[in-house]
Amino acid sequence: MRTLGLSVVLAFAAAASAVEPAELVFEDGFEQGFERWDVFAPETWAVSAADGDPAVEITARKSAYTPPHRSPGHVALVKDLVVGDVEITFRVRSTKDTGKHRDCCIFFGWQDPAHFYYVHLGARPDPNSGQVMVVDGAPRRPLTTNEKETPWTDGWHKVRLTRDVASGEIAVYFDDMDTPHMSVVDHTYGSGRVGIGSFDDMNAFDDVRISSR
Repeated sequence: MRTLGLSVVLAFAAAASAVEPAELVFEDGFEQGFERWDVFAPETWAVSAADGDPAVEITARKSAYTPPHRSPGHVALVKDLVVGDVEITFRVRSTKDTGKHRDCCIFFGWQDPAHFYYVHLGARPDPNSGQVMVVDGAPRRPLTTNEKETPWTDGWHKVRLTRDVASGEIAVYFDDMDTPHMSVVDHTYGSGRVGIGSFDDMNAFDDVRISSR
């Protein structure tokens, strides 16, 4: 019987490690409130159960939080969690019809309030809306040139974000979990904190799940 060489065995081991499945490291359906989150300007966030299922809501478009550079005003980060490779999924509903201004945000690679990534799921894309953005000690700037509108309605939508630190790949999905709504490769930040929010709009969030390797 043929014996595999050491180099081949190591190659197989490396490949197995590379496809190691992600582990669920956080989930929250807000049945116990909002205590597991660091919330900037908490007076504009609340847990509600209008349809019988608890969710957390942004309750006003204006936020008292003033970031050091032009970037989102509604920010909630998971407490005590720093991840590199990550998959974030959640349900979101726009609770105020602001037409082409509807949005929600996903934060990741968060180092501090002046250094982080976020996805802006704005209804109408332009260089400051509907893009994967980076804040790097200066006002936010787009990493993508997305031209697809985010198809907001009054109902619930499913969102998924994936990030691979080694390759730099970032992809975000909206309702369609097979085809990215937008994607980009960037290596500005590695591991960091993660969270949800909005630039200046009103949303409800539920069923947040975060997996990492």
